[in-house]
Amino acid sequence: MRAVVLREHGGIEKLQLEADFPDPVAGVGEVVLRVRATSFNYHDVFTRRGMPGIKIPFPLVIGLDIAGEIVETGPGVEGWNVGDRVLVDPINRIDGGLMGETVNGGLAELCRAKAHQLFKIPDSISFEQAAALPVAYGTAYRMMTAVGQVKAGEKVLILGASGGVGVCCVQLAKIAGAYVIACAGNEEKGRRLSEIGADEIILYNKEDFPSVVRERHGKAQRRRGAKGNGGVDVVVNFTGGDTWVKSLKTLKLGGRILTCGATAGFDPKEDLRFIWTFELQVRGSNGWDPDDVRSLFDLVSAGKLKALIDRTYPLEGAAEGLRTIEDREVIGKVVVTP
Repeated sequence: MRAVVLREHGGIEKLQLEADFPDPVAGVGEVVLRVRATSFNYHDVFTRRGMPGIKIPFPLVIGLDIAGEIVETGPGVEGWNVGDRVLVDPINRIDGGLMGETVNGGLAELCRAKAHQLFKIPDSISFEQAAALPVAYGTAYRMMTAVGQVKAGEKVLILGASGGVGVCCVQLAKIAGAYVIACAGNEEKGRRLSEIGADEIILYNKEDFPSVVRERHGKAQRRRGAKGNGGVDVVVNFTGGDTWVKSLKTLKLGGRILTCGATAGFDPKEDLRFIWTFELQVRGSNGWDPDDVRSLFDLVSAGKLKALIDRTYPLEGAAEGLRTIEDREVIGKVVVTP
């Protein structure tokens, strides 16, 4: 089969299209899919570069999010048939492992997965839309609902708002009835974020976002019950790096900061004074649950949530697609259709 293969860590050139990569065969409890769509996540960039403490079994086909049709079922598989339209949960929650990292993923014509990892794709949702959901939208859903408990009337500041997780956070905050302040890298991204519901845009490459928040929404008060408690109720920050302390400075008394990653650095400078002085809450969120994906299906099917796809590539353009993610050129998701 044709597949985009990683044989060693390095730059984008390490992803090579191979015409005769071995076809997968369904074992006990497994299925083989004809991949119809797979979407990129920033995690794919980290996998290609190499991550401390994570050993990759080379050669590897990357790609966590996978949607397709079953073409083969292995012994012991029940409830699934050839031709079924399915989405793969990237996490193997029984045996352990991650698609596109510890086992071959979606950048290929065929992919093998455990039957217990499958979701049936509703008829109203395309393969491309389905493939955009698990990692980015699933992560955003858990962070904004179960962990963040974002509610109507709150002010929510979202950093990294134009990426896959970010655009979902914008939409989910609006669904909850919150006022959304989205940080964008340029005017075009800001315009697109406004179209999907952001009430306010901060261009972080031109403006110091803590200063803008303070000017527009006031300064936080240190005393409970004080009038005019400015700032925002919630900050979504999965970038880390030098944005971390700046984010703390935007929160009102009792505000909360939500994080599910650290694309700009996992060991930022910290200032504990803001946390205790303003009684801030730091809430971490890790991944998604299967029920989160089912809830996303319901929201997309009902037209309440949009799986925002910026661009689509054939298998031959997969390396270029990952480059656009790495260079932060996109708004939403990048999908490959083998």
